[in-house]
Amino acid sequence: MGVRVARLLRAPTPQTSFLFLLLVVSCTTSSPPLAGGAPDAVDALMRFKNSLSNSKSLTSWDPQKTAPCDGHRANWIGVLCFNSNVRGLQLENMGLKGVADVDLLISLPHFRTLSFMNNTLAGPIPDLKRLSRLRSVYLSYNHFWGEIPDDVFAGMRFLKKVLLSNNEFQGKIPSSLVALPKLVELRLDGNKFDGLIPDFPQQSLKRINVSNNDLEGPIPESLTKMDSTAFTGNKNLCGPPLESCTAPSPAPILVLPDTNNSWKKSQLQKFILMGLIAVLIVAVLAAAFIIASSNRRRNSQLDRTTTMNMDHHHNTSTTTSHVNNQPDAKLEAEANGNYAKKAAAEGKLTFLRDDRQRFDLHDLLRASAEILGSGTFGASYKATIQCDSMVVKRYKQMNSLGREEFHEHMRRLGRLVHPNLLPLVAYYYRREEKLLVYDFVENGSLAFQLHGNHRSVDQPALDWPTRLRIIKGIAKGLTYLYKTLPSLVVPHGHLKSSNVVLGENFEPFMTDYALLPAINLDHAEHLMMAYKSPEYAKLRRITKKTDVWSLGILILEILTGKFPENYLTQRYDPGADLASWVNEMIKEKRTSQVFDEEMGGAKNSKGELLKLLKIGVSCCEEDVERRLDLNEAFEKIEELNHSHHHDDHGSDDQTLHQFSPNIVSGPDQEDDYISRAM
Repeated sequence: MGVRVARLLRAPTPQTSFLFLLLVVSCTTSSPPLAGGAPDAVDALMRFKNSLSNSKSLTSWDPQKTAPCDGHRANWIGVLCFNSNVRGLQLENMGLKGVADVDLLISLPHFRTLSFMNNTLAGPIPDLKRLSRLRSVYLSYNHFWGEIPDDVFAGMRFLKKVLLSNNEFQGKIPSSLVALPKLVELRLDGNKFDGLIPDFPQQSLKRINVSNNDLEGPIPESLTKMDSTAFTGNKNLCGPPLESCTAPSPAPILVLPDTNNSWKKSQLQKFILMGLIAVLIVAVLAAAFIIASSNRRRNSQLDRTTTMNMDHHHNTSTTTSHVNNQPDAKLEAEANGNYAKKAAAEGKLTFLRDDRQRFDLHDLLRASAEILGSGTFGASYKATIQCDSMVVKRYKQMNSLGREEFHEHMRRLGRLVHPNLLPLVAYYYRREEKLLVYDFVENGSLAFQLHGNHRSVDQPALDWPTRLRIIKGIAKGLTYLYKTLPSLVVPHGHLKSSNVVLGENFEPFMTDYALLPAINLDHAEHLMMAYKSPEYAKLRRITKKTDVWSLGILILEILTGKFPENYLTQRYDPGADLASWVNEMIKEKRTSQVFDEEMGGAKNSKGELLKLLKIGVSCCEEDVERRLDLNEAFEKIEELNHSHHHDDHGSDDQTLHQFSPNIVSGPDQEDDYISRAM
C-alpha cells in the first residue's frame, strides 16, 4: 500500500503568516492553474502513479506540461474526463504492476469508473467502499488474491458493474454484492470461490458469470433463467439451468417383525411394490414417447445442419473453403419453412453499409445457397441474392452480450473501414442464433490456397511476392483494429489462415474479427485462437500481445506451408506448436528445409525470407514480455522487400544466425532462445 506522510508544521507567527500569504498570492497570480488541473485531482493522480512499481505507460501524466482534463477531452492517457473533472480511470493493458491503492483517489469527488483490466496488479482486493460513488469496477485479468471481505461493497448504492474475472480470489462470494440495489452485471469467473451462490434479488441484474470456480449446492431461484454457461466449471453446482440436484436417498426404515400382523403387512408391501413398478413403467413409456417425438421434430428441422456437420471432417474453413460437388440448397429448407416464418416474425436484417443493395430476411432465407464449410461456431453459406453473392455465417454460441449490447457492438464493427478487413454488411439477431452477412470473395480462404488439393499449371502455389504482400496486408489490418478498438484486450481474437480470404488479386481480407466479446466464454476458451496462446495456458489471461502470437503462427504457416496443429488443439501445447518445430529446425541447422518447397519467386530473396522467419519466431515468444508488440512487428514487416537480393555465401542457417544473435552465442543460449519462443 502507498505510504502517506503527514508533516507537522509549527504554527506561524503573525508576521510569517503575512509573508506566507504574500507568497501564496504572488504564486497564484504568476502561474494561473491549468483547466482541468485542480490541485487535489493532480496531486491524487500523481500520488497514485508513484505508488505503482511499473508506470512507464503513464509518461503523459506530467502536470508541468498539461492538465489531466480539458473539458470532455483527456490529456493524460487512461483518464476519463467530464466537464474538466476526472470522471474515472481506464488503465487497461498497460503492464501496470504493484498494489492498487485506491485510498489515494478518495479526494476525486466526481470519480465514477475504475478499470485496471489486464495488468499485473497483485495483492488483496482494494477497499472499494472508500470510493462509494463508483458505478463501474473492472479488475479482471490481474493477480489479485485472497478472500474478499464481506463488506467490501457495502454502501455502494450506485454500483452497476463488477468484473473480477480471472484473478486468484478465493473464499465465499461477499454478501455485500447482494445488497447493491442497481447491480446490472457481475463477473466472478475464473477464480477459486467456494461455497454456495447467494441469492441475488435485484431485478436490475441482467448478466452474471460464476463459471470455473469451486462453488457448490443449488443455484438460487433468482438466477435460474440465466444462461447455463454462466455456471459451468463448478463440479458440485446443480439445479436449473444446470442438471437437477439429486434428491438425498431416504433413510432406510427398520421394520420389526410382528407375529400377529406379519402376513397382512407382507401382502400390503407386495401391493405397494407392484403399484410403484406400474407407475414407473408408465413414466418410462411416456418419457420414451416424448423423446421420440422431439427427435422427429429435431430431425425435420436440422437436416441441413446435419449435412453441414458431416462436411466438417472434410473442410474446416469458416468462410470460403470450397466443398466440391456440393449441391445447391435452400436456406429456407432448413426448417421446412418453419424457421423462415419464426425468424421473420422475431426480427429483421439490420444493414450496416449504405453502399450495398438492400434485401430482407425473407429474400435471404429463400436464396439459393451453397454450403462453404462448417467452422468452429457454425456453418457458412454462399447465398446468391439479386445477382449478388454474399456469405452468410450462422452463430449459435454468441450469447455473451444482451440484445442492446449486441446491436451496439455490431454497429461498432459496421463502422470499421480498411482495405484489409472484410466488411460486415448486415446481421440478424435472435437469442438462439445470429446471422452475419459479408461480401463473397472469389479466391477463397488463405488456408485453402496454402493447403487445398488444387495445384495445377493454371493455379500454382502462392509465390514469395504474393505471400509477403498477404502478410503485409494482414499486419496493416491488425494494426488498424488495435488503433480503432483500443478498449478490446484482443481486437481480433481469432486470427488464423481460414479467417483470411483472398480477393481477385490475392489481396488479403481478415474476417471473424472483434467477435470475442460476443462469444460465450466456455466456447471461446475451447475454440478461439486467443485462448490457445501460451499466456492463457500458463496464466489464464490474454494480453494485448495475444494477437501478435496468432500473427506469428500465421507468418510461419505462410512461410513453411505446414498446417499448424495449433489450430486443432483446445489449448496451447508445446508439442503441437509450429513455432517449436521451426525452432528445432534452426537448432539443428536445417533452416533451408523450413520453407515451403512449392513457393516460387524466392531465388533472390534469401535474406528477406530469413528476416521474416525471425519476425515470425519473435512474435511466437512464449514469454509475453520478450514477445514483439504489434507496432514493432508491423514496422519490421514493412521494411521487407520481396525482390531484395541477399549476397551471402554462407548457409541459410549461418544467415539466420546473423539476424538472431541469441542463437549463435553457444549451445546453452541456443536452447534458451528456443525455449523462450516455444
